[in-house]
Amino acid sequence: MHGDTVSIVVPVFNGGVAFESCLKSLLEADPAPDEIIVVDDGSTDCSCQVAQHARIRLLHTGRQQGPAVARNLGVQSAKGDWIFFVDADVTIPADAIAILKSKIASETDVDALIGSYDDAPGAANLLSQYKNLLHHYTHQQSSSEGFTFWGACGAIRRGLFLEQGGFDESYARPSIEDIELGYRLYAAGHKILVCPDLQVKHLKRWGCRSLFRTDVFQRAIPWSQLLLKYGEMKNALNLNHWCRARVALSGLIVLFAVFSVVWLPMLWVAAVLMLTLLVLDFPVINWFRREKGVLFALAIIPWHWFSHFYSGVAFAGVLAQHWASMFLPQGRIRENSSPAQ
Repeated sequence: MHGDTVSIVVPVFNGGVAFESCLKSLLEADPAPDEIIVVDDGSTDCSCQVAQHARIRLLHTGRQQGPAVARNLGVQSAKGDWIFFVDADVTIPADAIAILKSKIASETDVDALIGSYDDAPGAANLLSQYKNLLHHYTHQQSSSEGFTFWGACGAIRRGLFLEQGGFDESYARPSIEDIELGYRLYAAGHKILVCPDLQVKHLKRWGCRSLFRTDVFQRAIPWSQLLLKYGEMKNALNLNHWCRARVALSGLIVLFAVFSVVWLPMLWVAAVLMLTLLVLDFPVINWFRREKGVLFALAIIPWHWFSHFYSGVAFAGVLAQHWASMFLPQGRIRENSSPAQ
């Protein structure tokens, strides 16, 4: 291989039907990628059999160790100048490689780039449509330069990836291993491009429980820990000043609503705060209205506000733990957190 060649790396664990669709889209890409590598992370379904194809190189982690380990293993065996990471539950459009190579050729100072989900999610239920469309909206509205990476649809120079040590393998389950890599790249002065034209279709079906668990325990909490580690919050994607204001307002609404139980006028304060939050959220809610209609836009408001709230609670909890570790002796923390005898 020579020039700006592209190797696709796909980690998979029990990929199911979505994985079959993913591989089909990779094989139908025109132009084709220079290499397709699938890394099986200990699947117990038929994912390995599905990946048996003359144009696909299949690797194995041996047991489930997480997508960070699987992706790192794939890159070690890859030969392309660029690594294009694709998740096992997304499909790429036929011209994805053409778009990627065009960006690589025109943006010669770019070290990595990320795309977004498209505006036609695979699952039809409300939460799946909401979550994936919100991701699309956020990335499409962002600035051209980012500070995080994205493993579902992200490309990076292979040499730089290896130089940076790849993904942090301490993330043993799908989490923010891609975001953490982006922070390291940004801190080292490397340029990450947000590419609106590079879009993939997400096939995952979200339910209340799975979305809440993922957002809190696999995203909000570890991302909050990462923010404290780097000591700054960049104004990009879903971390700008207005997003933080919305999170704060959601918490204040709950606080004043609780206070209204003992002093009713606080309910009016909560109502004013709700109106303010509605104004701040109007651009995205109006976008949902244009995309999916009035009823859909109204239906997602409660969950959207709830997501503001639990993201804020997760950050507050991590911040409190961080402060406690700074100002209290470690032995005292352990003593206070141990169960009563």
